[in-house]
Amino acid sequence: MLLKYFYHSKLAHASYLVGCQAAGEAIIVDPGRDLEPYLAEAKAQEMRITAVTETHIHADFLSGARELAEQIGAKLYLSAEGGPAWSYQYLDDYAHQLLKDGDSFKIGNIKFEVLHTPGHTPEHISFLVTDTARANQPIGLLSGDFVFVGDVGRPDLLEKAAGETGTAELGAKQMFLSLQRFKTLPDYLQIWPAHGAGSACGKALGAIPSSTAGYEKLFNAALGYTELDSFVAALLDGQPEPPKYFAMMKRLNKEGPPLLNGRPQPELLSPERLKTLLAAGARVIDTRPATAFGQGHIPGTINIPYDPAFITWAGWLLDYESPFYLIAGAGQVEEISRDLGYIGLDNAAGYIEAGLIESWAGKHGALQCYASATPQEIAGRVQRGEVAVIDVRALSEWESGHIPQARHMMLGYLPERIDEIPTGRPVLVQCLSGVRSAIGASLLQAKGITDVINLTGGFQAWAAAGLPVVRSTSSEF
Repeated sequence: MLLKYFYHSKLAHASYLVGCQAAGEAIIVDPGRDLEPYLAEAKAQEMRITAVTETHIHADFLSGARELAEQIGAKLYLSAEGGPAWSYQYLDDYAHQLLKDGDSFKIGNIKFEVLHTPGHTPEHISFLVTDTARANQPIGLLSGDFVFVGDVGRPDLLEKAAGETGTAELGAKQMFLSLQRFKTLPDYLQIWPAHGAGSACGKALGAIPSSTAGYEKLFNAALGYTELDSFVAALLDGQPEPPKYFAMMKRLNKEGPPLLNGRPQPELLSPERLKTLLAAGARVIDTRPATAFGQGHIPGTINIPYDPAFITWAGWLLDYESPFYLIAGAGQVEEISRDLGYIGLDNAAGYIEAGLIESWAGKHGALQCYASATPQEIAGRVQRGEVAVIDVRALSEWESGHIPQARHMMLGYLPERIDEIPTGRPVLVQCLSGVRSAIGASLLQAKGITDVINLTGGFQAWAAAGLPVVRSTSSEF
């Protein structure tokens, strides 16, 4: 048996190739949309990818299951649990097998036994994996978003991201029952989850790639609960806001992710063309680091730095209907487009190279900038009410401690709350460290609020300086 781990660090997404060397066959589990890593590994191992499966209808990335079925004829093994609302809708065109609890199938000598493990989603399944050429007991569990290292899948996404009212508490109750079943699994069983630290599919995921059932029984806080009501309350408490694009991923992954079909690259634009687009209200994303953007940027552009959080904030702040445009460094556009495609944002219509920004002022109008200030430099003005403070952190961060004079407007919701920003005085934008607030500062300026200050070091530096803080309790796990 061959087990190959793939990890997309920008979305904390793990997928797997499980292969039988004797048969020369392999299956891909929970694939992302970029197939090249799987195809390259299968070729290197002299294996054929004959099948593809996923543990559930994903919310945080666009699945590559349909793409594998289309491109190489891989057979689809997908959940039939969860009821009609969570049935896959694109299967008629492909070889497939629908799976329920207790079903099994084989890839060569490798047996996959299906466990229905609802809680994160109603249709969620996990796979006990047995190498039948060597053993008659499973070696591991492909747990998807059921059990992570140190955490379990959040049950509130359907309600918060997809608008399925009343599903959060029901999902938490289902998760409790699924975990009772998990507790009966042998301690030696390896656990191979679909996400790691940083994923929005849980709130306390560990950074190591795998675990064992026995270790999780001992140290995963969610598995320590024996009483249903207290478990439900703790699991639902403190879950982060799900990015807006999650609802779109749920729908597309259920209906059938769009096929790539040689996705075209964004067109190279002239500065004159970009100026025309901005005047028409086009969304233009400057991917340079926040420091460079703050020191000078084209008015009307929004800064989402191309860093590990880029995909998440692009998913929050861009939509799937309107074209958008990029400002990017030389040679970055292809990689940025591929990352955006991971969540189905295929509508990047053009770009200009970041190096042209310096010449913009001489030909097309002045560049814009925003100020920065340390807590020590700005604290007096904050306390005298001379600046409006906007905290763009997550709600759980705000509740655990915040600047007394601040108003909470989580970054992902900031564009739709612009009318709530106080006028007539400068606006100080603040997050934990100054990174998210830099994006917030660019959003405010793009919306016409020009007198913006970014708090250098954010709340972290404010608290470290001994300045006033309002604190409350945090969640249990």
